[in-house]
Amino acid sequence: MTIVTVEDPRQPEIEAMLHAGDAYALSLYPADSCYMLDLDELRAEGVTVFVARDVDGRALGMAALVDRGDTTGELKRLYVDEAGRGQGVATAVMDALEAAARAQGIRTLQLETGPKQLAAIALYERRGYAHIENFGPYVGDEFSVCMEKPLA
Repeated sequence: MTIVTVEDPRQPEIEAMLHAGDAYALSLYPADSCYMLDLDELRAEGVTVFVARDVDGRALGMAALVDRGDTTGELKRLYVDEAGRGQGVATAVMDALEAAARAQGIRTLQLETGPKQLAAIALYERRGYAHIENFGPYVGDEFSVCMEKPLA
């Protein structure tokens, strides 16, 4: 069983997942094409961090929701620890994040991922995210794939 809660990212387990996510992204793409929020950005106003834990309390996955304050939001930093892969952790995190986004009045949720992350793209497509033109800082970046999903 996976339990997803809102948590402060300043925890050793969460920081370890952030570092692992950074290392993975940097192994696939140039540094200037890696748009990961850092620890301070994850603690900013309008950003909510969701953490999935197993029944023993071990952190297995995470994601962040950035509320832009204009009925749109962005999914950032989705990461599942190797120990949680194949167990529905990403689905549980995304279910919680999307429900919270709806509750906050977010009507459109966007995300950016990379073209080499085929499993992530497949997950997003299964969840109803459609490919869109690159937006914001991702415009013109060949290593960015942008998607969105209407929540309302």
